[in-house]
Amino acid sequence: MTDDQPRRTGCDRGLSTARRIARHRQRRRWTVEALTAVGCLAALVAYLSIDPEPEPRGDGAALPGAASTPAGRPTGLPGQVTEAGVASPGLRPRQRPPTPPPSPSLTPTPAPQPTTPLLSVARADVPAMVDLTHLGTRDWVHWGLRGPDSVVRKRGGSGEIRDEGGPGARSSYDTDPELFGWRDGAPVQGEGGTSTGIHTCDVGNGFRLAVLGSGELRTVHLFAGLWMARGRLDVRLSTGGPTSTLRLEDPHTNHSAQFVVRFRVAPGQKLLISWTNEETFNDCGNVALRAVALR
Repeated sequence: MTDDQPRRTGCDRGLSTARRIARHRQRRRWTVEALTAVGCLAALVAYLSIDPEPEPRGDGAALPGAASTPAGRPTGLPGQVTEAGVASPGLRPRQRPPTPPPSPSLTPTPAPQPTTPLLSVARADVPAMVDLTHLGTRDWVHWGLRGPDSVVRKRGGSGEIRDEGGPGARSSYDTDPELFGWRDGAPVQGEGGTSTGIHTCDVGNGFRLAVLGSGELRTVHLFAGLWMARGRLDVRLSTGGPTSTLRLEDPHTNHSAQFVVRFRVAPGQKLLISWTNEETFNDCGNVALRAVALR
């Protein structure tokens, strides 16, 4: 062995030691990298293995045993259609816009039914004292208080009673046995009891009245009379139909009657009344008109 052989042997030992240290560091680095890779893979597997969000029941609650959705997990991308509709930015998971209340259903209004016309006529006695204020709750009219042209009406009445004239000259009288009074008249506000009225002589003459309809059932009280004559009452509706006719006769003296008319016609239609001198038994046999009350 030469003198430098021990030195080469020492260098070889140093180089061998350095190589072993380098290989040890390399293996440790590989181990760390392998552990890091395994940790990342485990995290990825854990993330991918999370259960999807539970489907809601009809009442909006999750199905039993379903996992809850992690906070912050979106239900869809902006603009993506999901079961909740189009996702809106800023909404929390499973949050939906409030549902507007349903519009109330509108019940169609039934069309108004046409008014069925009705007409009936009856005759009754005249009481000794007629209170027009009590009887004519809607309207009333009295004739002849202060002459043939004197007319007193219910103050604030409906105005549904119309005097439509009639053939023959009118005259006043004050000889009827029955009395008429009121407390709400115009132009004469009150009357304690009057026997006045108006009449017209000769065959064919008489009075024409009308009462406006309202669609409701109405009752008319017509107070009429005659002296030595036969009077004919004709009542009909402006809508057409048959005419109801009643007659009253007294060839010797005067006679009074109350005609009660019940009727119904649509607004704009009328009840038409005609009280006519049909026959006379004197040179001035006549028919008379005193009052009409409506309720």
